Formats: sequence, C-alpha cells, structure tokens
Amino acid sequence: MSTPMRCLCAVAALLLLAACSPSPQTGAPAGAQAPAGGAGADSAQQAKALGMYRDMLAGQQWELAAPIGKEIVDKYPGSAAAAEVQKTLADASAKADAEATRRRLAALWIYQSGKESGADQVTASIYSRDLAAANRVRLILRRHAKWGQSVYLFGSGKGFACKGVCKLEASFDGQPAKLAAFLPDSGEPAIFIKDDKGFIARLAGTRLLTIKVTEKGKDARELGFEVGGYDAAKFPQLAGSRK
Repeated sequence: MSTPMRCLCAVAALLLLAACSPSPQTGAPAGAQAPAGGAGADSAQQAKALGMYRDMLAGQQWELAAPIGKEIVDKYPGSAAAAEVQKTLADASAKADAEATRRRLAALWIYQSGKESGADQVTASIYSRDLAAANRVRLILRRHAKWGQSVYLFGSGKGFACKGVCKLEASFDGQPAKLAAFLPDSGEPAIFIKDDKGFIARLAGTRLLTIKVTEKGKDARELGFEVGGYDAAKFPQLAGSRK
C-alpha cells in the first residue's frame, strides 16, 4: 500500500474513532460514574490526533491535515491541542481547498499520444462546461509529426458557421480577444484557430477561457472552458510540429 493511501486509511480510522467516542459534554448521565481510565484514553486520542495533524502539516498534506485539525477543534474545545491547531487550521484549510481545486481542474484535461496516419501525434483536449453532454464542445490542441500544430474546436451535428476566415469573440480570464478561425476542408464539425502558437501561449496561466461560436442551424452561444489545469509538460513538441 502506498504512503498516501496508508495516510488516508489512518485518517479515516482516527476520525471514525473520534466520532464514536463520547465527548466530555455528552458522556455519562448526571450522577453516573465515568469508566475507569476514560480521561486517560481521551487524552491519548487527543495526543494521537495532534501528532498526526503535526505530521500532515510537516508533509504539506493539506487535504489530510485539515479534517484532522477540524476534528480536534470541534471535539476538544478549550484544550491546549485545539489552541495549537487553531493557529494553523485556517491556512491548512485554504491550502486543502486550493489543492482540491487544482486536482479537479487537472482532471478535466485528457492527454493522448499515438500514431495517426502513419506519424506520431499528441493531443490535449478538454470539454466545454455545458451540463448536457449533447451540447458540449471539445477544445483540442494537436501536434502531428507531419501536419504540424493545430488548435480547434470539435462539436457535433452540422458543425460551425464560418465563411473564409471569421472572427470569434473570446476572453482569457475576462480579457477580451478576437480569434481568427476557419473551417477544415474535410467537412468535419470542427473550426480551427488560425494563430495556434499565440493561442497556446496565452492558454498557459489562464483559468477560464470563453469562446462565442455559432453552430449551423443554431443561435450563437458562449462556450466556457475551465482550462486552469492545463499541463504543458504533458503536451510535448514533436519533430515536424510547429512551435
């Protein structure tokens, strides 16, 4: 079992133990005698949780540290352990949220490599954020050893409306842009961005990309792509592809 998986199992076990153990406020009924050793067991659990929280902080494992810290603060209010945790919990929670967002955005991208028409090809693609699968459009970055580099949108149905070289209204994190585009000769439901090099350069560091398109037989609409998880290292250059 990998180290991250062992940590996750340990955290789950610790939180389950804490959830099943009575807190000082909800322990034995009034007048009843607490079981022998109860305070000692409670202190041991508190020390164990605090030790694990410290370890997770030291290892910068924010998504594991945050729930442990919250459990300590909730279960042992007013304790020295809770006071220590409160000094770092807000920061750990913020970093945990940021890490979860980073992983979510990275998972939106699909990277593929292989042979296409007898030559090496790599692609990076992401779907627009429409909830209905039938309405989604894919943004595709492609490098082919013979055809070079391309950036295009791939839809469904009859494709896109564009005569000659048309202009698409776009924005990179709210910064407006005009993208020169054209339709492929193959007749596929795609539309190509003319300045592929400039587009890819601008894509790096962008969190939200929007592009307004008109599909044949439909009204114009704005496509949104959460591109913040793009990893350029997973979309390498190939011999023959334009940089």
